[in-house]
Amino acid sequence: MKPLLHALAGLSLAALASTHSLAQEAAPEVEVKVTPIAGPLYLLQGRGGNIVASVGEDGALIVDSDYANYAPAHQAAVAELTGSDAAPKFLLNTHWHFDHTGGNNFFGERGSVIIAHQNIRSRMSTRQDMKALGRVIEPSPKPALPVVTYGDSIALHFNGDDIQVEHFPTGHTDGDSILFFAAENVVHMGDTFFFDRFPFVDIGSGGNAFGLIANIEAVLIRIDDDTIVVPGHGTLTDKAGLERYHNMLVTTSSLVVAKLEEGMPIERITEEGLGDEWDSWGTGFIDEAKFISFIAGSLD
Repeated sequence: MKPLLHALAGLSLAALASTHSLAQEAAPEVEVKVTPIAGPLYLLQGRGGNIVASVGEDGALIVDSDYANYAPAHQAAVAELTGSDAAPKFLLNTHWHFDHTGGNNFFGERGSVIIAHQNIRSRMSTRQDMKALGRVIEPSPKPALPVVTYGDSIALHFNGDDIQVEHFPTGHTDGDSILFFAAENVVHMGDTFFFDRFPFVDIGSGGNAFGLIANIEAVLIRIDDDTIVVPGHGTLTDKAGLERYHNMLVTTSSLVVAKLEEGMPIERITEEGLGDEWDSWGTGFIDEAKFISFIAGSLD
């Protein structure tokens, strides 16, 4: 990680109820950590997916919205940065999952223009059966839905930056977008990237482990050693961190495929595991057994 990131990593702003009137809606224990990234960009971390906020002369823009109960705390954090209780002008979603879109309703009701890939609106507006998590997600209320949708890409010109938002299909889900902040050399990966952890590949939502590998490879070609990389979950990192993740994906998927081609049943592969090298990668949201099932399921 770059020295700048080390220097900034300790900076934190608590979204306290006493700061702004809107923050009174947040539970006392809910806090949002705010870390400067570069220029007008800040990392906001609550409980769900990482949020990037752009704050400057054009106002505020946020990428993703965390769980619903964290939305007031994120609003308070943005208000602390802007000096205004106004909601962000724009909210962009990297994909449809509720730990990234749960706050959409809060911000949509307050006037934020929600922008997302067309598949995100489609999934949020219909009942979703997430078999991998054993959950059924009911349709989102109208204020939570994206009102601006796109197919391949969309660009925003905001706070002195050119923000390129591009659809990367068939990876984590079928609606993933990755955001490139050109002026600041920052890329927000959404859940295409879990930092030093096995990822959730939502096959039921059009995800695929091998498509995920291809998407990571496409991003690696476009960034350089100075790029600041924002994962969907975890700490800020750089190209080397993304390369480490790519190596894990390629190595583990190749191992599982080879064993399946030898005729080994998935139960035996799971019992043998992926090797000691990857033990720490299974300590997060997705354990080793679940990740192996995603790789095998991506071959169907």
